[in-house]
Amino acid sequence: MDADAPEPESMQTAGYHAVDAGAESDSGRDWWHANAAEYLEEHGAFLGGADFVWCPEGLREADVELLGDVSGARVLEVGAGAAQCSRWLVGQGVDVVATDVAHGMLRAGLAYDESAGLRTPLVVADARALPFPDDSFDVAFTAYGAIPFVPDADRIHREVARVLRPGGRWVFSVTHPVRWAFPDDPGAAGLTAVRPYFDRRPYVEIGESGRVLYAEFHRTLGDHVRELADAGFVLERLVEPEWPPGHDAVWGGWSPLRGALLPGTAIFVTHRA
Repeated sequence: MDADAPEPESMQTAGYHAVDAGAESDSGRDWWHANAAEYLEEHGAFLGGADFVWCPEGLREADVELLGDVSGARVLEVGAGAAQCSRWLVGQGVDVVATDVAHGMLRAGLAYDESAGLRTPLVVADARALPFPDDSFDVAFTAYGAIPFVPDADRIHREVARVLRPGGRWVFSVTHPVRWAFPDDPGAAGLTAVRPYFDRRPYVEIGESGRVLYAEFHRTLGDHVRELADAGFVLERLVEPEWPPGHDAVWGGWSPLRGALLPGTAIFVTHRA
């Protein structure tokens, strides 16, 4: 599952810019492939090797069961990273397949499998072009995967709808859209809105060559709901986890200070019509 990634390139600028969709088409794959080890070194202890954590607030599937009863179900994870969530499901006896576009992340997943003594089915795949037949899964999910990192998330929803059986559940978590109006700062500076909520320009990091190294895309709540409806999904619940007492971890812009005042995560619980 190894693949060649571009040589590391120094970042020249970062900010909110309109970018050509073609210019960043491979940036997500390349960034997550190249930075898998660094990301897991920073966040691996919080995520665990075989744990299902929906968000930086620490909401766990074991407690909230947003996927519903998955006993006997066939489950798909897209944007799985190192497949910690799928690995937890494997440990519960669930039939699950984990996919991610970044070889580096899935390679890290093999190491987690070895440590946990489990075998998690891992497939290299772009969430916009899933290599599975129509109507082949009962449940699909992603925890902060895939959707924020492509300009055309509507394609992900359509692909998930294609591979889900009628009535199949699709659950995903993303940064709460309200957060995009505020700086990504866990301190007091992160409590003052500095950008219009409706400014949909992505956050991008551009290298010395002018190449997009990293891109993350903003969608309003209305955008998410529209894309889901267009793909044939019915929204059942919108979960906005509150920051739990005693949770002192800081993750990027997430912190107890901000979590007490602003939602940090939105989790969409839907099913295919």
